[in-house]
Amino acid sequence: MAKKEFPSNMNSMWRYSQLLPVKSPSCVISLGEGWTPLLLSRRLGKHIGLRMLRIKDEAQNPTTSFKDRGLCAAVSRHFELGAKAIALPSAGNAAVSASAYAAAAGLQAHIFMPNDTPEPFFHQCELFGAETTRVEGTISDAGKTMRELKGDWTDLSTTKEPYRVDGKKTLGFEISEQMGWSVPDAIICPTGGGTAIIGIWRAFDELEAIGLIGSERPRMYAAQSGGCAPIVRAIEKGTDDIEAWENGETEALGLRVPSPFAGRLILHSIRNSGGGAVAVAEQEIEPTRRTASKLEGLDICPETAVGICGLRNLIESGTIDYDEDVVLINTGSGARYSNFR
Repeated sequence: MAKKEFPSNMNSMWRYSQLLPVKSPSCVISLGEGWTPLLLSRRLGKHIGLRMLRIKDEAQNPTTSFKDRGLCAAVSRHFELGAKAIALPSAGNAAVSASAYAAAAGLQAHIFMPNDTPEPFFHQCELFGAETTRVEGTISDAGKTMRELKGDWTDLSTTKEPYRVDGKKTLGFEISEQMGWSVPDAIICPTGGGTAIIGIWRAFDELEAIGLIGSERPRMYAAQSGGCAPIVRAIEKGTDDIEAWENGETEALGLRVPSPFAGRLILHSIRNSGGGAVAVAEQEIEPTRRTASKLEGLDICPETAVGICGLRNLIESGTIDYDEDVVLINTGSGARYSNFR
């Protein structure tokens, strides 16, 4: 495949439609997701001790988070397959995204969220016409409640169907294209369910298969809060499966995933890349969020603050060198967390 085959005038993730699962263009339910900027960070990078830091700003997606990539692809493909309703458990951003794309497709969305999710997430889902259910506990408990109801819907839970990962792999496509069809030395990704880690890693294999990049790969690092760090623990122990994290608590609600379903795929992606996983102190999250926002003019979410803390820890430990080229995924805006802080 030649580089020119990707339409340069299509500023969305659907510029890569040949590598995405939807067959009929009429079934693509697009709100303009993807092709977000890869911003050169001069001040934040210098502050944490890195010469070249780029921020992939996913807050510029239609519902202000990277969840739009996966949910757009999944809703579009299941719409094409004849789905009438969708359902998923969520810590917040995926719920809003699913509700928006379901509304655009004319599908009913059934959303299950932990009761302590900030109110703006519930409000926006309901604004899009979704039926929302509040559940005591974590996203794992929300998923359990959803499965017990056995509704007449298509389950879009993280990594329990293939198309959300297909959407997330466009992050890898874009990073490579925006870097002139090359790859960075390392990618830092705040990680809960792990769809982005899996998708980005898959993207580079696909780009190599069609001749757009070589065998070079970035090291993939998952960043988690010390209050809920099952992936970090599995990496440290060298296990093949991720053990459920008991009583996981963190203000980075999107990372409060005690038992990610696709554990083996997450660990495979990280280990094959030569990367790792890093946990950060919970009390560092909010101060880091504020510092980063002041330095870069971005209203980042708590999950991205975890990524920044994790990157700083990796630099301080010598795992990432000052001269390396690093991409940090800003997974979303901090705006909906305003009532939570």
